[in-house]
Amino acid sequence: MQMGPTDAQCTVACIMEHDATYILYDGKEAYSLSDQHTPERFAAQKVTVIGTLDAKTKTIQVESIAVAK
Repeated sequence: MQMGPTDAQCTVACIMEHDATYILYDGKEAYSLSDQHTPERFAAQKVTVIGTLDAKTKTIQVESIAVAK
């Protein structure tokens, strides 16, 4: 039986295909991430992002990203 692509593979492919960007969604709000390289390895996972939020632009200046515990 052939398995389809994983959620992470679909996310990465969508980002590439549609020239989209990675965001952090907290269940209510979406935040842009200043770092667009690191999030790829965490695609479709629950993560903890450490950084500084610019409330006006809803952008997080990313310091680190890790899988949520």
